[in-house]
Amino acid sequence: MPRFNEAMDAVARRLPFGLSRIVPGNLVGFGVINGFTFAVDLTLLTIMRSGLGWPLPVSITIGYVIAFGLSFVLNRAFNFRSHAPVGPQVGIYVVVVVVNYLAWILGVGSGLAALGVDYHLARLAAGACEAVYMYAAMRWVVFRRAAGTPSPAASSGSPAAPATPGSHP
Repeated sequence: MPRFNEAMDAVARRLPFGLSRIVPGNLVGFGVINGFTFAVDLTLLTIMRSGLGWPLPVSITIGYVIAFGLSFVLNRAFNFRSHAPVGPQVGIYVVVVVVNYLAWILGVGSGLAALGVDYHLARLAAGACEAVYMYAAMRWVVFRRAAGTPSPAASSGSPAAPATPGSHP
């Protein structure tokens, strides 16, 4: 698991245009993991909607639940390396996901599709909105660290890791 964080930190350190100073490795890791789970979501959506002819809301919901369950497990283990009790994290994650689902997936995704936008494009637009929301929620709410606990990036010496209070650059 530390290898994943080391690889993501290495990518973050090589970002151009000064981004290496502001983009932490766990944002890169989030992009990698959630890019994969989003592909799983779209694949399931396409199979259920176009292949099986299931109703769009049912197809969206099933793909979403599977992809977000996978996202939680992968982000918890590899990206945020959380060792906190899983029960409370799952409870918080469920609330975050329900809000995400109602606002971005059904609201934006189904809303755009109802307006005539292809459901793939509608899902991509909703995905862009949810990516920002979900990263912020996972980093600062679901997998937040107790005060005084160093982040995996800080303990690996990543320059993209945010400074801890009292530390000097």
